[in-house]
Amino acid sequence: MAHSKSAKKRVLVAERNRERNQAVKSRVKTMVKKVLVSVETKEIEAAKAALSIAYKELDKAVSKGIIKKNTVSRKKARLAAKVNAL
Repeated sequence: MAHSKSAKKRVLVAERNRERNQAVKSRVKTMVKKVLVSVETKEIEAAKAALSIAYKELDKAVSKGIIKKNTVSRKKARLAAKVNAL
């Protein structure tokens, strides 16, 4: 257990950041899943709309430092390839 006042504060800050990061990651996964579902059901317009929302969420996660830039770039490329294959 933390003893100093600053160490106790860091524990609280780390927990707050963990919860925020979890929420952002969850939102990203949900949006990516929506794209994949619309690709599987072959709904072209829905897939394109979901892709743009997924791009936005992925870019937000990068700007907040939650997911690495190259990881997001890879995910975006794979999603785009699936949507373009329709």
